[in-house]
Amino acid sequence: MFKLAFNHQVLVGLIQSAITAALALAVMMVARQRKIHLERETVVALARGLGQIVIVGWVLIILLRGPRWTSVFILGAMLLVSAKFSAQRAKGIPGAFHVSLYSIGCGAGVVILLMTCAGVIDTAITALIPIGSMVIANAMNTNSLALNRFRSEIQSHTGLIETALALGADSRQTAAPYVQASCESSLIPAIDSMRSLGIVWIPGLMTGMLLAGSNPIYAALYEFVIIAMILSASALTSILSTLLIRSQAFSPAEQLTLRPGPRQA
Repeated sequence: MFKLAFNHQVLVGLIQSAITAALALAVMMVARQRKIHLERETVVALARGLGQIVIVGWVLIILLRGPRWTSVFILGAMLLVSAKFSAQRAKGIPGAFHVSLYSIGCGAGVVILLMTCAGVIDTAITALIPIGSMVIANAMNTNSLALNRFRSEIQSHTGLIETALALGADSRQTAAPYVQASCESSLIPAIDSMRSLGIVWIPGLMTGMLLAGSNPIYAALYEFVIIAMILSASALTSILSTLLIRSQAFSPAEQLTLRPGPRQA
């Protein structure tokens, strides 16, 4: 409808963005009636998201014309930023940034490297950067979920943990059930995405390939490849994250250091 009224593509995009942002704000106002106050965070997220994605669009115009080796630095910068964002969701956990950086870097990095060497991902910047960013972003989300769940589990079972430690159990044994719960819970979105692929949702990459004229079967198979890579990276990230963060919750003297406190977003 807007394309008929406006000829300029960017103007159409701005109008569409304004309408979707208004919808998101309206939903937050409904949530406010239920005493769920996320208005400020939503406004900031919408503003940052719009600004960042527009800037990225301009930057990509330049970067995608550059040599292939620049993709390493672009993906490296994405890893650093994703670790920072993920650590912000784990305030109160010592060493959250370093744990996030190692976990996301190894989880997403190993998958991207292996799949690039195997020829699954093209080394061209136009392919490597978009696909790599999807893998990193999903690894970041998984890491955030794992850290949040681990913190909640530990703080909710402080009494049980300290009792077990007092009776002679080591921190590894004591934290094992909570590490497992954190890992399993963080992988639910990735597993559900794979299970519902093609039935509940048709991912954007496949849609783009179809619009570009690719063979529908190849587009479907390649989308499966992407989601499988995301699942692998998420699983590696979650395993590493929960194992590394476990040591941050206890002192060298086997004392619990991750104490209950006011929750921070």
